[in-house]
Amino acid sequence: MDIVVRNAKLRGQKNTVDICIEKDRIVSVAPKAPGQGRQEIDAGGSLVLPGLFNLHHHTDKSLLGEVMRPNVSGTLPEAIEITNEFKRNYDPAEVARRTGRVVEAGIKNGTTFFRLFADVGTIGGLRGARGLLLAREKYNKYCDIQIVAFPQEGIVRDPGTAELLDEAMKEGCDVVGGLPWYEYTDAEAREHIDICFNIAKRHGRDIHMLVDDTDDENSRSLEYLALKTMREDFHGRVAASHCGAMAAYNDVYAAKIVDMVATAGVTISVNAHINLVCSARLDREPKRRGIARVKELLARGANVVSSQDDVNDPYYPFGKPDPMECALMIAHVAQLTLPHELEQAIDMITVNAARAARVTDYGIAPGKRADLVVVDAPSVHEALRLQPVRRHVIKNGREVARTVVTQQFITS
Repeated sequence: MDIVVRNAKLRGQKNTVDICIEKDRIVSVAPKAPGQGRQEIDAGGSLVLPGLFNLHHHTDKSLLGEVMRPNVSGTLPEAIEITNEFKRNYDPAEVARRTGRVVEAGIKNGTTFFRLFADVGTIGGLRGARGLLLAREKYNKYCDIQIVAFPQEGIVRDPGTAELLDEAMKEGCDVVGGLPWYEYTDAEAREHIDICFNIAKRHGRDIHMLVDDTDDENSRSLEYLALKTMREDFHGRVAASHCGAMAAYNDVYAAKIVDMVATAGVTISVNAHINLVCSARLDREPKRRGIARVKELLARGANVVSSQDDVNDPYYPFGKPDPMECALMIAHVAQLTLPHELEQAIDMITVNAARAARVTDYGIAPGKRADLVVVDAPSVHEALRLQPVRRHVIKNGREVARTVVTQQFITS
């Protein structure tokens, strides 16, 4: 055996197990594995999870906070304006370097799968996407990376973007992005969605859109996206991020949309960090949290994930990036604090995200891909509460990150 992870605590199991790995696969999960691995890792009763996912991350913009002017309003329009100042002069190699810094940080925190967004449009052309393609090539031994070609300035209101999205697919991007609510009218938002589906069908790609990321209760593009997903038989192949307008919908309409989303198999990515700081800027107290209706979506059986979105950029000044922090944040914002709800929060960065990305060989069982994270905590509860280091990160049967921390309480 190549690697044996001893004394691992798995979710839902009382006793520890040994996880045996050969090449890139798990070959056994048993209480006491015989023999010796070429590499032995003692989890010491710590929680072991399958590799963590970050399904929405704008790394072409990450770390621009180090060099940009302040976003004094804290609003989305000013963030877009600041980003455009950089996009006009993007250098793919420089984008790749910034992306690499945050990808490496994410790997150390247990992320083995990233879905990275690159702005594609007439302002920056394909330079951001080409930077992420360079980063994907550099880090493909350490993690899986999907690249989303994302029309930040819209499609209909930014003529020429549809052709650039098509070219981005030809150059190697994996997922068709969208931003329908940003168009000027509802009719153009629907046209935007139609264009994205046409590109996705032409290239055999999945779709991930930022939908109704606004406080306006009249923003209704999620409804048409769910309908289009059903009509085109794209069940399980579409994700929608943010959907913050759902917080402002009346309850009757919201119930209809929740049902449509679940029926269509649209994944909802709730990026709680960014919604908390960007949403409801014009509200007087009490302010809305500005997130999708997580508990209602879960109760209906919809697939919900939680993602990082931004790291120190014009939209958000913080970010580690760390899926475990995303799980803790969604637990707070969506009030997921009961024992089974804590498990749901962890699902959002593991099994739910794997389902959204259509990764079928995921999990901790014989035959599954050997993507594992040893968390320095004995349980899901303690992992969320303490946000501990990830002691070992294994990708495709190879250790790619290790963290050793020594702390002492000194008495005199």
